[in-house]
Amino acid sequence: MNVALESGLKMVVRPIEPGDKPLLVNGLRLLSPESQYRRFLSPKPRFTAGELRYLTEVDGADHVALIAVEAENPSHIVGVARFIRDRERPDTAEFAIVVGDRYQGHGAGRALARLLVDEARARGIRRFTATTLADNAPVQRLIASIARDLEHVIAGSGTRFIEAELAA
Repeated sequence: MNVALESGLKMVVRPIEPGDKPLLVNGLRLLSPESQYRRFLSPKPRFTAGELRYLTEVDGADHVALIAVEAENPSHIVGVARFIRDRERPDTAEFAIVVGDRYQGHGAGRALARLLVDEARARGIRRFTATTLADNAPVQRLIASIARDLEHVIAGSGTRFIEAELAA
């Protein structure tokens, strides 16, 4: 799917594929230490082979991941958004998103999140959960933008657990 952002950035958003492993490796390398920490809640200098399989070899039903790349240069990853269904609460899924530093502030995260909500709703998911750093205001605003109802719980160790009822 072609997406044009208000900033003028044009990106292609599609389901992630096993062949995207090199894109993820390069994308992680280009993230600042702060962005890595905000996404993974710890330093993340590299992916293991198992992590790359987990992140790219998804089933498309209970684990869905969308990758955004620059439309004019598809070797440049803009971001990734994903959800993983909770087996005990099948209408609920854990949400995660990361946008490359140079693309932050352009609306890429909002566009990816909205497309991911569409994918979730099509699979019967009505609620996203996420664990974030308590001071990660950008992702908390992003989740609030896709939610009808939002609950925050301080989880300890500087983190916050968020449960969001998805907006229609």
